[in-house]
Amino acid sequence: MPVKVGDTAPDFALPAQNGSTVSLSDFRGNKSVVLYFYPKDDTPGCTAESCAFRDQYEVFQNAGAEVIGVSGDSRESHQKFAAKYSLPFTLLSDQGDQVRKLYGATAAFGLFPGRVTYVIDKEGIVQYVFDSMLNFKGHVEEALKTLQNLAAS
Repeated sequence: MPVKVGDTAPDFALPAQNGSTVSLSDFRGNKSVVLYFYPKDDTPGCTAESCAFRDQYEVFQNAGAEVIGVSGDSRESHQKFAAKYSLPFTLLSDQGDQVRKLYGATAAFGLFPGRVTYVIDKEGIVQYVFDSMLNFKGHVEEALKTLQNLAAS
């Protein structure tokens, strides 16, 4: 069953491109998290989406949020992808797609891993879910809008 608005975001621990292990609970009580699942490193759509997050990363940081990308690619693939496009945020390796399945961010069109973004507040509650394979920049724009609305309330 997919994670939806109002749910407590499931915790997880995955390897990051820098070799550390990152858990969602590391941010609880501290920062909001923009968790985006994407299909594959260094493909046109995923590159466009990741670079859009990169270009707004400082805005996310100023809004009190951390951006985290997740795909089934290896840690080494994430290292190359992050270096090639100067991605300043964490990419997590979900080989076997266990966390993707946990969140319900599964197959788009029944073929590809989905492109889904979750905005999770400091308490670990999902505040917004954006699911679109083709609207890459929408993931960034909607996440920012949600964070700004959270800050205003």
